[in-house]
Amino acid sequence: MNEKKTPQLAAPARHFSVLLSPTPRGARLARLLATEWLRTWDLPYGVADRAAHVVAELGANAATHGRVTGRDFRLALLAHAETLRIEVTDTRGDNLPRLQPPTPETESGRGLLLVEALVDRCGVELGPVPRKTVWAELDLTQAPHSPEPGAVCSGGPGALPKEPREGKKPDQTPPLLPTAHAHSRE
Repeated sequence: MNEKKTPQLAAPARHFSVLLSPTPRGARLARLLATEWLRTWDLPYGVADRAAHVVAELGANAATHGRVTGRDFRLALLAHAETLRIEVTDTRGDNLPRLQPPTPETESGRGLLLVEALVDRCGVELGPVPRKTVWAELDLTQAPHSPEPGAVCSGGPGALPKEPREGKKPDQTPPLLPTAHAHSRE
């Protein structure tokens, strides 16, 4: 007569969002939290690893270039049936990310190039003032990502601005460095 109903847990939401301090520690925590969240989902092979790298780069950029004292950055992960979207929002809408080819002498500046190589689409959205959101999407319905030679990461409107590239063409092999004789007897 008195039926006892067992509580049912709702399916976990496929949305994750957290505010983090714009510091190296906050960027590291973004990567760790994203990695743990991604482990709970049955994602295609390689997607979780690619996403962790993207979160690490975008989190580091938010902590380095988007830092405003007293203002946090937000990491959001949204998993849909066909797409995993990564968003990092900071309060430096005046400082937009730009793809710039690094010179051999620079020790940094390769993060957005790495993001571009790992994702299927990426871009930046402004607003509300003073915020900007850098986003990246990974397709979940395709085989593991392999960018086409010369392909550009573009999400259409809001895509990351490109600086003109000089030097190596996409399909050009890099020059060989001179080899030294390690075992020469002189």
